[in-house]
Amino acid sequence: MKFSVDKHEKYVLIKLNESKLNSLVSPQLKSELILSNTEGQRNIILDMSGVKYADSSGLSSLLVGHRLCKNADGVFIITGINEAVSRLITISQLDNVMTIVPKVEEAIDLIFMEEIEKELRKEIK
Repeated sequence: MKFSVDKHEKYVLIKLNESKLNSLVSPQLKSELILSNTEGQRNIILDMSGVKYADSSGLSSLLVGHRLCKNADGVFIITGINEAVSRLITISQLDNVMTIVPKVEEAIDLIFMEEIEKELRKEIK
């Protein structure tokens, strides 16, 4: 699987450089998501701007990322999805569960806002 991993202090950005997120790619993506999470990353941005097609195993890997981040009190954000992938996510009703934003920059902003809110909540307690 072709992808790039860009680690930052508050998040990790994984960019898929594959046109299909299917049963051939999904296990490798799940492994990378688990690895990032076990390394202490609780906020993951998945840039899917290069993905043209996804199937049920691809959606399964997205759910793994979502669950890992949620369990670590973090955020899993999907960005750059095209119309076909968006339709599949909507049909599966995962758009009600997942955080999806158009651009990576918006995802980064969202993570920083979430982190600030968590810090404020800690100070109040």
